[in-house]
Amino acid sequence: MGSSKHRTGIVIVGLGPLGRVIALDAIARDDIKVIGAIDPAFAGEPLLGVLSRDPSERFESLGPGIPDIRVAEVFDGAAFQGLAEAALVATVSDLGKASKTFRRLLGAGLCVVSTCEELLFPILRHPELTHELDELARAHCGQLLGTGVNPGFVMDALTIALSGACRDVRGVAIERIQDASTRRIPFQKKIGATLSPSAFEIGVGEGWLRHVGLGESLHLVAHSLGWAVESWSETIEPVLTDETMDCGLGKIPSGHARGVRQVATGIVGGHERLRLEFVAAIGEPDPGDRIHLDADPPISMRIEPNIHGDIATSAIAINALRSLASCPPGLHTMADIPLVRWRSAGVSCGAIAGAIS
Repeated sequence: MGSSKHRTGIVIVGLGPLGRVIALDAIARDDIKVIGAIDPAFAGEPLLGVLSRDPSERFESLGPGIPDIRVAEVFDGAAFQGLAEAALVATVSDLGKASKTFRRLLGAGLCVVSTCEELLFPILRHPELTHELDELARAHCGQLLGTGVNPGFVMDALTIALSGACRDVRGVAIERIQDASTRRIPFQKKIGATLSPSAFEIGVGEGWLRHVGLGESLHLVAHSLGWAVESWSETIEPVLTDETMDCGLGKIPSGHARGVRQVATGIVGGHERLRLEFVAAIGEPDPGDRIHLDADPPISMRIEPNIHGDIATSAIAINALRSLASCPPGLHTMADIPLVRWRSAGVSCGAIAGAIS
């Protein structure tokens, strides 16, 4: 990812709604060259055709510049040897289900950034797999990182960065309150919009209805602050509407869920020192991202409205490539890679920046 004269060859893995946003954003970059796309659902189709399924201003402006490539069913390291340097993966939230893809990419020695939520702090739920992927990356000189806007930024990396201005931190409280009306349909489904309370409870029990990554964010923050979490818990409940509403999934009857509320808390030193609250609901009246550090000095930050989920997740995933590529081989977190930032590909930053970047 070095100078602006070099265009990094990347492969896009996963062309769902978020993956298509990532693909379009990557194609628009001057420092990136999309050389392949992987998704069994669209295998054999032209990438142009897949990206035109939900036209946007982004697509209209880039349409003529979309590479003339066909989507492959699986990643073939031999086919991309010498061409691909990195991969952007937007497939599933579950690390176990995504692990086969990561093994293929790391086996080819690629720099891999993924929006897989459990990859943010993978040792929490997948300790053995974490060590396996780290060893595989080291063996093949690859890198692996999980990130996004949340988890990956608002409720963890940004909070960790704010702590750098403190000489002592006693407690952390974070809220991400979203109006999900403008979010993609799969997201609205994942938060249970339109479901009755009983159907919501079934979805939670089956494991598909939840925001994935709240526990990972809590533990990444604690780990970065040097806190040993003695115990932690997470609750999930529906946000019900008292009137009929509309959303991308259809009508939401009165008394049904318009979204989800999740709260994760962590006990450190016998006291609750971490509290993370996530609310995503259709028509949420007071959206915003709020971070409070009970610290010396105390720090409170409020972002209104929220940082946009899909746009920011795509941006962070792409911007993280440069930071991750500068790291040694292995599995990394947002707390141990260099600061992720946007950087113009066409403007020289001068000799000093060149010497330290």
